[in-house]
Amino acid sequence: MKQLYNVILAAAALLGLFACTDETIGVSITDSVSSIIEDSSFVITGQSFRNDHLQMRTTTKMLGSLSADGFGTITASAITMWMPAMSIDTTGIKSEWIDSCRLKLRLPYRNGFTGDSLAPMRLKVYRLNKALPSPIYSDFDPTGYYNESSLLASESYSPSSGWIEIATSYVSGSTEIDTVKVISVPLPQELGREVFNAYVNNPSSFSSPKAFADIFPGIYITNSYGSGHVMNIKATEIDVYYHKHVLVGDTAEVDSSYCQTYLASTPEVISNNIIHYDVDDAVQAMVNSGEAIIAAPAGYEVQVRFPIQEIIDKYKANVGKNQSVINTLTLELPVSVPETEYNIQPPTYLLMVKTSQKDKFINGDSLVNNKDSFYAIYDSYNKTYTFTGLRNYVLNIINNQGGIATEDDMNFTITPVDVTTYVYPQTYSYYSYGSTSAVVTKISPMVSRPAIVRLLLDKAKTKIVYSKQIVD
Repeated sequence: MKQLYNVILAAAALLGLFACTDETIGVSITDSVSSIIEDSSFVITGQSFRNDHLQMRTTTKMLGSLSADGFGTITASAITMWMPAMSIDTTGIKSEWIDSCRLKLRLPYRNGFTGDSLAPMRLKVYRLNKALPSPIYSDFDPTGYYNESSLLASESYSPSSGWIEIATSYVSGSTEIDTVKVISVPLPQELGREVFNAYVNNPSSFSSPKAFADIFPGIYITNSYGSGHVMNIKATEIDVYYHKHVLVGDTAEVDSSYCQTYLASTPEVISNNIIHYDVDDAVQAMVNSGEAIIAAPAGYEVQVRFPIQEIIDKYKANVGKNQSVINTLTLELPVSVPETEYNIQPPTYLLMVKTSQKDKFINGDSLVNNKDSFYAIYDSYNKTYTFTGLRNYVLNIINNQGGIATEDDMNFTITPVDVTTYVYPQTYSYYSYGSTSAVVTKISPMVSRPAIVRLLLDKAKTKIVYSKQIVD
């Protein structure tokens, strides 16, 4: 019985199904000894660098102005083209029956802003005079795309002034129902009538954003007065309110009121956040002293040198000609949160991508592949980010490059990102019913809110776990 017990343990060791460390598991009938090795003796190094030239690639808009001790001053404006409605209600309607037109800015009910929700501020909305270029970046200069004569609206606003609404938004190719706060900005009645008449005269001009840009290129929204908060706008649309006569029964006509969304900012159209971030002296001092600082949006990223060659060399020297299996390779990054006014928190997600692949990743709207790109979620309890799934990264170098890492394999950029997921119900099974599952649909540069964190690279833990079998 004891011999059988040792055989089972040895077989389990070969499959990597064990939880102990650096221990002899047992001797099988072939006199083999298996062990698990955990090694976290490797050092990762890096430094901060400024990057205020970001291709946003997101429908999220930031708007406002905020100064916070320990963080700095950030101002955010938004500029967007439009996705027109494919069909506009024209049955029994005259253009003069269009009553009003409103720009609606929808922000999350929770965590939809940073700063003082009561700070009085004012925004302006301008009509663009030409289509936006592509690609477009966070340091884009809107000069020449609008003028003062194209002002559509000027309105006071604050997060507390919005009303609560259950809204349906178009996000990442799907509709999303959520509780939001709505900032409603009155626009000229004539704008609604203009769009209505354009559809009546030429419906084909509503077939695509490019065709519609000849009629209405887009809008520029900027904060024109005050400071105290920045808002995270998840959906932007123009709604038109109108009335028409509806036949009830055979003869009675009733004057009824309606509303339709004529235009929306969706993933298919060109839109952008124009961000100006002046760092606080305290942040600049940390960067100057060599601290690894992440600040968003359009702030600081960190370039790191990952010790993959040292990991491979030590692994190969340890296993020699014995059989071995790499179980996991992970990077755990402890952090500290600088003290700031308004308690500005770390980014929810960090992306670690090969520096040579970063622009391609962002511009191509890629998802992580666990070979040259990875993402981690902030653990607020332990104050860490943990990048898992690096196993394919090391195996690719061992299996396809003879275990020789290039400079490209070692140099990574860590940058704050927003991650969009799609939640869908799982198929009914014997083990679960009514559960849901989430899949990542988009990763883009972070513009959901201001964020800051200090990466403690000197305390980072790069850990490889592998099993080794010695056969006598």
